[in-house]
Amino acid sequence: MVRFKKLFLLGGAAMLLGASAGVLAQTDAQGFIRVTPDNIVFKDAGNGVKFASIYGDPSKPGPYVIRVIFPVGIMSSPHSHSEERHVVVIKGTWFTGTDDKWDPSTAVGLPAGSYMYHPAGGVHFDGALKDEVTVQIVGVGPSKTTFLYPKEGGFGAPHKLN
Repeated sequence: MVRFKKLFLLGGAAMLLGASAGVLAQTDAQGFIRVTPDNIVFKDAGNGVKFASIYGDPSKPGPYVIRVIFPVGIMSSPHSHSEERHVVVIKGTWFTGTDDKWDPSTAVGLPAGSYMYHPAGGVHFDGALKDEVTVQIVGVGPSKTTFLYPKEGGFGAPHKLN
C-alpha cells in the first residue's frame, strides 16, 4: 500500500493564478510572439512545483498560456477551475484523476504529447508519479481554483508520495 504524506504548497495555488513568472519574449513588427525554451522564466510554487506564464495572466480577463513542472511524487488535491482548460503534456507522464476521492492508484497516465480537456467546474487531481512532468495549460481568465478540501489559507494541500 502506498503511503501519503501531506505537504502544503505555500501560496502555490495563488501564484499559479496570479502568475507573475513570465518569459523573455521576442515580438516582431507584425505582433508575432516567439518564445524559446531558454527564455522561459519559471518561478517556485513550493514543494518543487514550478510555473511560468507564457502568455497573458490567468488572474485577468483574456487568454493565457502557462507551464507547470511537477517533480516526482507531487500531486494536487482534488480541485476544480472556474474556466475550461486545455492541457498538453510536454514532458514525462502526467497522472490525472477525475473524481473527488484523491486516490492516485486510480489516476490515468498521459505520456508526453497527450492532450486533456478540463471542463469548467470539473473536479480533478493531477501530478507526477513516475517522472518529472511538464504540462502546458491554456484557458481564458480570470481563473479561479476551488479545492474540495480547503486547508489553511483556503488552498488545498498537494501531497508528496513516500
